[in-house]
Amino acid sequence: MSARGTEITVNSNPKGRFLEGTISGTPKPGTVMQIDASEGVDTNGNFTWEVFNRDADGDRPAGPLAILLPDRLQGKLETTAYADGDHCFVYVPLPGDELNMIIANIAGTADDHAPGELLIVDDGTGLLIVTTGTPETECFMNITQITDPTADALHHVIYTGY
Repeated sequence: MSARGTEITVNSNPKGRFLEGTISGTPKPGTVMQIDASEGVDTNGNFTWEVFNRDADGDRPAGPLAILLPDRLQGKLETTAYADGDHCFVYVPLPGDELNMIIANIAGTADDHAPGELLIVDDGTGLLIVTTGTPETECFMNITQITDPTADALHHVIYTGY
């Protein structure tokens, strides 16, 4: 793991929006989330958040792109997955925000990742992958050298805002 520290938000004073809601599915912190518009808002005015689920890898998000945070109120770690229906916490980043995000290990490839490599969001998993084709909304840039990954893991990235 080439994460920077143990938090999802790396900036010392992040300026994006911190939101709460209900989780749909069982994702881990560091996953890209989107609003499940079919659920509407709950009695507290919060949304249901689901894993990024667009028409294709790298498609523009519907609504704000958000990053799932650990449930620190329950003592959960950045490696602990949420359970479906849990109260959740997300962060809507601003361009330039540094984050620890999950970069997917494509099975059987052990691909190296160089600093400066542009990343897109994998449709249906919310994990980051290397740019593969169109559409290419390259929302994140890898910051560290990743050599022979063997599993999906948190890595230091920067949000490009695209």
